[in-house]
Order: sequence, then C-alpha cells, then structure tokens
Amino acid sequence: MKQQRALTTLAYIAALLLLLTAAPASGSPGSSLMDISADGVLLACSNRDSGTVTFIDLKKNQKTHEVKVGHKPEGVTFLGNSHTLAVAVYFDDKIAFVDGDKGTVTGETEVFDEPYGVAATKDGTKLYVTLTYPSQLVEIDVASKKVTRTIDAGSYLRGLALSHDNKTAFVTEYYSSRVLAIDLINGQVKDQWPAPPADNICRQIIVHPKRDKAYITHMRSAVTNPHGEGSIFPYVSVLTTSPAKDASDKRRNRLPMDSFISVRVTANPWDCDITPDGRKFFVIFSGTNDLFACDVIDDDYRELVYSGSVQLGNNPRAIRVAPNGLTFYVYNALDFEVVAYDVKSLRRIGAMSVCDNPMSEELLLGKRLFYTALQPMASRKWISCSSCHIDGETDGRTWHNPEGLRNTPALFGMAWTHPLHWSADRDETQDFEHTIRGQLMQGSGLVRGRIYKDLDQPNKGLSKELDALSAYSNSHTFFPLSPHAKKGLSDAAQRGKSLFFSKETQCATCHKGPYFTDSMPAASLSAIVRHDVGTGKDDASEKMGPAYDTPSLLGIYRTAPYLHHGKANTLEEVLTTSNKGDRHGKTSHLSKSQITDLVEFLKALPYEDPVPAAIKAGMEKVER
Repeated sequence: MKQQRALTTLAYIAALLLLLTAAPASGSPGSSLMDISADGVLLACSNRDSGTVTFIDLKKNQKTHEVKVGHKPEGVTFLGNSHTLAVAVYFDDKIAFVDGDKGTVTGETEVFDEPYGVAATKDGTKLYVTLTYPSQLVEIDVASKKVTRTIDAGSYLRGLALSHDNKTAFVTEYYSSRVLAIDLINGQVKDQWPAPPADNICRQIIVHPKRDKAYITHMRSAVTNPHGEGSIFPYVSVLTTSPAKDASDKRRNRLPMDSFISVRVTANPWDCDITPDGRKFFVIFSGTNDLFACDVIDDDYRELVYSGSVQLGNNPRAIRVAPNGLTFYVYNALDFEVVAYDVKSLRRIGAMSVCDNPMSEELLLGKRLFYTALQPMASRKWISCSSCHIDGETDGRTWHNPEGLRNTPALFGMAWTHPLHWSADRDETQDFEHTIRGQLMQGSGLVRGRIYKDLDQPNKGLSKELDALSAYSNSHTFFPLSPHAKKGLSDAAQRGKSLFFSKETQCATCHKGPYFTDSMPAASLSAIVRHDVGTGKDDASEKMGPAYDTPSLLGIYRTAPYLHHGKANTLEEVLTTSNKGDRHGKTSHLSKSQITDLVEFLKALPYEDPVPAAIKAGMEKVER
C-alpha cells in the first residue's frame, strides 16, 4: 500500500487557512477529471485505471474516501454548493452520484453511450453531460436522476463548460476541435467556432470568469508528414464567445505550445484552468509531463504570455485551481497522486496518493512508456504512442505513411488479432521498436544494442522495457458492448445478422470468429493471411498493397472513417460505393433495405463479450 504523504509545509498550511476563510465560490466552469467543491473543502478525482473516485479533505489534509463507480470514470463535478459529486462512467454508460462526505453512491442515471464531460448549474439542480457517441448533450434532473432532455449536436462531443448565467453550454468535438454553443433554453446550436481540418483531440474547455473568452487544449495532426518533428503539434486555442462583429471578426486564436517559448517543445496537452480572478492560466502536457503558467492578457491578440513552467509527474491529466486562487492541483494519472502547487511561486507544496496502482509493475512501466514523448521513446518531444492511440482508441485520422494511406485503428482486442498493421507486416508488438527508432518517433529505443531488422525474427525478450510496452499495448482486452445492442438485437439487426452469415454475401468468410476477423498469429510473416478486397488501387501512394489484414468489426459503429485508406465515411459506403466488383463481400445485389439491415447488425457489434468465446475456441492470446 502506498503511504499517504502529508502536506506539512508552512506555506501550504497558510494557503489552507486562507482557503478556508475565503468566501464560497462556484467550481471551475468546465468539466475535468478533477474538481474542488465550492467551499474549497473537498477535492475529488476520477481514477480511470482503478474505476474509482477519490475524495481528499483539504482542511484535514487527508484522503477520506475512495469509491468504486465502474469501468473507466472520466469527468467529475460537484453539484452546486454541495459535496455530492457527479461522475461520468465512460465504459458503463452511466452517471454515478456520490456523497463525498459519506463515500457512498447515492444513485445512478443510465445514458446511451460514452459519457465524458459533466457540468452542473450553479444551484445544483440540473446536470449536463456530453456523450462522445452518439454526439449528444444530455440534461439530467438531479432530484429525480432522470434524463429530461437529449440534444443532438455536432460530432463526438467531449469537452463541456457552462456559461456563468447557465443559459449556454459550450461543447467541443473530440476529433475536430470545433466548438459549439448550445442554447439551453431552446436546445439549439446558436454559435460555433470552426477549426482548421488538421485540428483534433480536444477534450476540455473552460470559460474565463469575467471576460467573454473560452480556452481549449487540442492537437494539430499534419497527416501528410509522418515525421516526429512535423506531424503532431500541441495547441491552446482562445475563443471569443461574444457574437461576431462582422464576417472578418477573428474569434479563434490558435497558440502553438511547442513554440510558445522559443523552441521548447511540449506534447499532448490534456487540460487547462484559470484562476478565479482571470489573471493566471495553466496548461498541462501529458506527453512531456510539464506545465506552462501564463499571464492572461486582455488584448484579443497575444491572449497568453508565458510566466513560468513546472516539471510534473507521470502523465498529468487534470489541473484545478482552488476557489480562493492561492493553490492549484495537478493529477498525475500514472503516479496515482494529486500534487499541490502555490499559484504565485509555482512551488510544489505537497502531494497525496489517490489510489493504489491497480496494474502489475510491468503494465505500469509499459503504460508510462506508451504515454511519454520523452527519451527513450522520442527525441523531439512532439509525439508519443498515445498521440494517436489515446486510451486505446483511434485518433480518427488517416495518415500518409511511407507505405501509403493508413487509417488509425483502435487497440481493443489486439492481443487476440495479431499480426499488426493494415499490411500485417509485424507479427509481434515488440516490432514497434523499429517505429520508436525510426523517422516518426526518433527515439533512442528500448533495446540496448542491435535489434532484428528482419521483422520475421523475434524481438521479444531483448528488453524488459520493450516487453512491458508490448504487454500494455496488448492489455486492451475489454470491449464495451455496443449501445445499439443493449436490449438485444433489433429486428433489423437480426435480419442483418442472417445476411452477414449467409453464403449469399460471404461476409463471414473473412470476418469470422469472436472478433469477426481471420487475423491470427502465424508461424511466419509469409504464412499470414491477407486479402485483396479491391481497395489497394484507390490510393496512388500505396507501396505494400493490394492485400491487407482483416480488421476486427467489433466497435465499428463508432470508428469512422473506414477501410485502410479511410475513404469510406459510413458503413453504407463500405458496402456499396467502396465495394466495386463485390470483392469485399457480395453486396451489389442487395436492396436498400437489406443494406440498412446489414448496417444495423454491424452497428450492434459487439453484442456479447468476445473473450469467453475466444477462450472456448482455443484462440491464442498474445500476452506480450
């Protein structure tokens, strides 16, 4: 067990005394993995890996409760002036309500799928939740814990903040970083802040406490340049939330964080916050484990001016400023601790463990390597494995790789479906040592000495670190069931299932077994099964096609775009316009209604846990 480390410095004690005598204030107006109660007494933090939320009493300086809430909790927020916490439980499709004083779950609200951001009105009577899929803003009556309204808006929503008058919700699109303003009176989108096509991975938004400004952290993916110094860039964008004066009014100011101070590079901005007086702004970088402190400038041009930096712990994912503005707290997710800093001096003044490490030491080492953009994984700091495969998911991008166009796959189920890559050119995860040392990441590597250049030769066992990275990459075995099959397969999906498994369509010839793929480990790369489905000639830059590995269909309902080159935007396109010559299943003769039925079945995958079936079938699982 980790021992709690007391926050004993005189500076921190003084800060606490000032905090406790400060007038109550509302919590930060933006969803995060961490929140502080309006009275400044309780800090709450969601722990994704352990499936818990932790409460810390800032007055007594101690962890008071750790409460189990479910698979992969994300956003948290205190309700009004109370100590009741709302938690978005991402994989369990629910909102959990937790009494922070007693450490008990007081109720739950089921939502459709993937709740992420949560924000409550000032009086604590209404809760708003973003659902990443299917891109909805949900309103919940706190007293009854019932969903009272569902608003469809945008695409893959995550970030959420309420205006100070609680009449507007600001939401971010995860894969595009576009921001929408939703009128909470009529439920309509009333404003938006478009983003350049390269912008993506935007999960948080906060609003300025006094000015018409909002702040988001996000990335920019230059998909045509797969090199470590020119592919993925960290950004903070500052939005002017007041109406545009005219068509030329610039209301989105993008600030590149990798060149914010000279040429100091940072990676993977995750969260940000601002002091209650609106004068200080902080942003944390989960790839390079550091923080920028900035002075907020009221000039509608520079917006932020660098004032200092702090080296943080492993994989910082949340930052929150105390209501009195004297202290800020950072959640280092892979140290499983919250660290307190003095706002003025940026000096570390204490730390508190939030949970025990729920993983093996090998998995923890592998996950730290997966999320870092520092040596030995990367030399230029811009990119980490997690820059594209965040939490095992896809970045929604198609990259112009040296071998051709390649759509980023999710990692779920990868341990059961080796070989790797669309081209099936890697038979073990340890082969990514070549990627680490190559043009993309330019790291020194995890193996001390030579590695096998021939990908058919095993690199397993050459390095404890490389094996740990492999073990973590293959650990994404849990598949959340499709929200389209919560109540079983619909009539349309049942008809689609019959079509899918029929000899008529031959879909199940390649997409078979518990993971709906014939991809499986083989004795050598030459023995691996690949299929030419007629898409190889769609891309003039293709170097390795036209035969490709069969992807799993599990979770396909939310992983558009599709195919190796990402040119099919919908499942309908996969079965029709992208299936010329019926080389990707025989579908050209199907009626429009039959195509719809087949799509409904695909959207319902997985409708059952594939792991028991894989074990029963004797499928080989790759442990490393």
